[in-house]
Amino acid sequence: NQIERAVVSISMNIAEGYEYGSDKQFVRFLYISKGSCGEVRSLLLLSKELSILNNSQVESLVEKCSKLSIMIYKLIKVRSSK
Repeated sequence: NQIERAVVSISMNIAEGYEYGSDKQFVRFLYISKGSCGEVRSLLLLSKELSILNNSQVESLVEKCSKLSIMIYKLIKVRSSK
């Protein structure tokens, strides 16, 4: 349940930040989204340790989350340089 909330938080914060119409606010919410990616990765690794998810499931999802975090970071850099 917590993983689902953190995943939803990623996209919701991106959308909310964008709607403010300023790069400064958008970047602020992008950082929050990036933090949620870290939370998801942490929860995934914990779920593996607790044997809730298997190793291959977790590895694939952690890799996807890491790629998303990198994409958000690149967007932060683009929006911060304006």
